[in-house]
Amino acid sequence: MRRLALALAAALLLGPAASAEDSWSTDLSHDLMSPYCPGRTLHDCPSPQAEELRLWITGQEDAGRAREDVEQEIYRIYGDVILSAPRARGWGVTAYALPVAAMLAGGALLAVFLRRQGTPAAGAPAPRPAVPATSGDGELERLVDEELGGAPR
Repeated sequence: MRRLALALAAALLLGPAASAEDSWSTDLSHDLMSPYCPGRTLHDCPSPQAEELRLWITGQEDAGRAREDVEQEIYRIYGDVILSAPRARGWGVTAYALPVAAMLAGGALLAVFLRRQGTPAAGAPAPRPAVPATSGDGELERLVDEELGGAPR
């Protein structure tokens, strides 16, 4: 009885993991967008048509077809609407090129801004260097003391 319980527990724990690793049909349904539920993957779509498509994909895997062949057939039937990311050709390149171009332009603008912050503007007066007080300048110390309200030294 104890062995049966252990065998059942092992089958329940290891069975789905082993079949999920070998199953490309489940992975494909996670990778494809549903043509029936906009914004959802084929795996997450609750419509009966999506269930039919998932079963068809599983049937193709069980029949021994390669994942690439099944993907090509699905792309031929449904077009690019089923892709989770645009293809990197034609207009699809803009989906990848625009963010890169925006980041480069932003970096260039930031570099120009920071460079201008470090240099004074043309025609602006140069800052005057601070005049160090010499220890022998008693008159300056007396004036500071008077200004601060202290008694002269």
